[in-house]
Amino acid sequence: MEKEIVVFSLLLLPLLSAFVTLFFLRNSGNIASLLSVSTSAGILVFSLFLIFTGDKEVFSWQAVWMKMASWELTFGFLIDAPARLLLFVVSFVGFLIHIFSLGYMADDDAKARYFGGLSIFMFSMIGITIADNLIMIFVFWELVGFSSYLLISHYFKTEEASKASRKAFIVNRVGDFGFLIGIVLTYWSVGTVNLTELADMIDFDPTLVTTAIGLALACGFIGKSAQFPLHVWLPDAMAGPTPVSALIHAATMVAAGIYLLLRIDFMFTPQSLSLIAILGACMGLYAGFCALAQRDIKKILAYSTLSQLGYMAAAFGLGMPGIALFHLMTHAFFKALMFLGSGSVIHACHHEQDIFKYGGLRKKMPITAITFLIGVLAISGVNFLSGYFSKDAILLGAYNNNMPIFLLLYAGAILTSFYMFRLYFITFEGDSRSSNSSHAHESSILMTGPLILLAVLSVFGGFHSLYPYSIVESIIPDIERVGAMPGHMWMIVLGTLAWVIGCISAKLFFGKVNQVDPLSEKVPLFFALCSSKLFFDEIYRFYVNRIQDPFCRFIEVMELLFISGLMVRGAAGISGLFALLGKTFYTGKIHSYSFWFIAGTIGFLIYASGIFGN
Repeated sequence: MEKEIVVFSLLLLPLLSAFVTLFFLRNSGNIASLLSVSTSAGILVFSLFLIFTGDKEVFSWQAVWMKMASWELTFGFLIDAPARLLLFVVSFVGFLIHIFSLGYMADDDAKARYFGGLSIFMFSMIGITIADNLIMIFVFWELVGFSSYLLISHYFKTEEASKASRKAFIVNRVGDFGFLIGIVLTYWSVGTVNLTELADMIDFDPTLVTTAIGLALACGFIGKSAQFPLHVWLPDAMAGPTPVSALIHAATMVAAGIYLLLRIDFMFTPQSLSLIAILGACMGLYAGFCALAQRDIKKILAYSTLSQLGYMAAAFGLGMPGIALFHLMTHAFFKALMFLGSGSVIHACHHEQDIFKYGGLRKKMPITAITFLIGVLAISGVNFLSGYFSKDAILLGAYNNNMPIFLLLYAGAILTSFYMFRLYFITFEGDSRSSNSSHAHESSILMTGPLILLAVLSVFGGFHSLYPYSIVESIIPDIERVGAMPGHMWMIVLGTLAWVIGCISAKLFFGKVNQVDPLSEKVPLFFALCSSKLFFDEIYRFYVNRIQDPFCRFIEVMELLFISGLMVRGAAGISGLFALLGKTFYTGKIHSYSFWFIAGTIGFLIYASGIFGN
């Protein structure tokens, strides 16, 4: 009973916080912020309790939510190793981001609305983490989409934020529709949507699942984790406040897609796994090229997120879900670190986001610079930092199982190092290139404190032996399997070579810069290709404007004519239709009336002449 109370408290705390904030504290930003931060601290405490008291125990609870004849829908929890790991990531990183937000959003007029949105998001993410069936996951899945819409559109008065929030919401609905179809097909084929029952039944009869079911369910992952072809929303979502970018688009929301794959890994056939691996590897490389041409500090980090999610997808597709989960955890640490570091820079430079208008910030913001550099080293796979352990494990697995995917991922690793060191050198080294950067100063302890803690995790977070076994239980088998593979020494050499090449190349290109990107001057065609992002946005815009919108207007006219007009209203609809058509003739223009009179007379005479027969 004790654990049931803890789980319910874990779920209801952020919901209660959001309710109180949005209905009673809308004009009390300071109180709302303290309530939200206190709630996130409570979530962390309850999560740690579940982590440290579980060990290998799988805790579950169910209650009937809805029943119709022989069909019933249950509401339940499932706390196992993957759930404990994501709870740790969501609660710990979420708490640090709440603390950071106290400093970053201190002067925001809509502070209460912001922290209320954070609480709704935490409620939704925890729901996804602990839900024990696909329908409950889907419900919280949609709530995550709703809360992300609220947070991305925080600066809704700006056109950029308004468009970005709508884009994120609509694109995710496309993926979610496919996910819903997958749930329906799953119930139709297997007869249940409970995760434990599904695993047992498919283990007994693997023929119950098909490639179509797996790919339909994977649509949820493609939408939420911004993978091809639904990746276009994530870079634009950087229009929201920077802590939102860290929470939603680095550590938790986009990770929900990977977590979904891990939850239902038994639902995928070898064919669907191969497709996921190929798409993930391609995304890892594609996003790297896109990042090379970006000037906005947050969009560079957004494309790096797309790239790292591609690595996780590739690991999952190659049959290493534990390694994918491992990289999800380490990525959450160093990517949240870099997003919050970028927030510290943006805040200090009066909300300037163009990296070519920074420069020299290492001397003015030493804590931010050092912690940000640690994040860069970690994501680049520098030896014995957190990213090294998880990223090189993916590369080694690909090296031994699928050479084409390895080559794509390795090229992506070199690109990652190159554009991340590019970001660091342009932002923190050299001389100031604008008045905003020349007057910058180090952020307050509320902002630098979380940076220091995340930097520590970015250094030591890859040493899985430091974690409670209840967290890494699902990771260990895949780590041991990869550890038994040949080629370790080769991978150490190749991994080191990748980040060294990237670092040296970035130093040569961007050691001394002005406000013009050297790549645009030295390799203009290559830069133009990277800037185009392969014209995905333009293709989508053409489809919406030239195909989708005209088709929707046609359907609307047909609905008005036949559904609303003939089928619903009957004779009255026909009379109304003719009245509407007749109304168009009343223009008030004499020449128009004369034209129709003459045309009608000629028509009558032709008919009366018998030309068309009797």
